[in-house]
Amino acid sequence: MMNIIRIRKASFYGYHGVMSEEQNVGGKFEADVDLYTDFSKAAATDSLKETTSYHEVYKLLYHMALEEKYYLIETLAVKVADALLTRFPKVQKVAVRIRKNNPPLGGVTDGVEVEVIKSRDEL
Repeated sequence: MMNIIRIRKASFYGYHGVMSEEQNVGGKFEADVDLYTDFSKAAATDSLKETTSYHEVYKLLYHMALEEKYYLIETLAVKVADALLTRFPKVQKVAVRIRKNNPPLGGVTDGVEVEVIKSRDEL
């Protein structure tokens, strides 16, 4: 059985970007994470030990988004995907989306987004 645990619109303020203003002033970022796993045993037993704690997933995401600086949100997305698969053994596949709100593109846009989909066998 395959189930999905989702975290939507996790927001953080980071200093990721190529332009010096992005690195010095920072900006708002958002992330979505989909964790593909089988939580049927957890549902049957009502036990957190039998599933992946989305609280722990959020803490990892938040730490990575705030503690590091990357030129590219692509790099952040790949590193988050790798860390999730490495740290949470019940997760078989992840989809990580990182959005940069109001990027400096020289025009008006809500944001840019990258998505990484990676399975355990791709580690």
